[in-house]
Amino acid sequence: MPVMTGFHALRDLPEEKVTDKITRRILVGDKEMIVWWSMKAGVHAEAHRHPHEQMFVMFKGTMRLRIGSDTRECRAGDVGVIPGGVEHEAWFPEDAELIDVFAPPREDFLPGSGTPAYMRKS
Repeated sequence: MPVMTGFHALRDLPEEKVTDKITRRILVGDKEMIVWWSMKAGVHAEAHRHPHEQMFVMFKGTMRLRIGSDTRECRAGDVGVIPGGVEHEAWFPEDAELIDVFAPPREDFLPGSGTPAYMRKS
């Protein structure tokens, strides 16, 4: 896993086109990963689960997020934690920008790993 150390600028992290409506930039440490997402209106991250703990910060737009049986509408300034192993899914009715933090890092998000199945339809 390519661990990054030292100082970096967000603008210098490679922007990866995940789908026509999703782009991301990734910073990977030894124990966690930060992903900056840009989502276009209409994206749906289908129901999925993974062993990684996930935290999020909304910066722009709206995300309707279901964690287990609880669904909330999240806007700029909203934050949350998705425990590892808990099913969740998200809908983006408008363009949005957010950050996810994963611990440990998700190997399936590393460059060249392809698009996760739950994002392929977006």
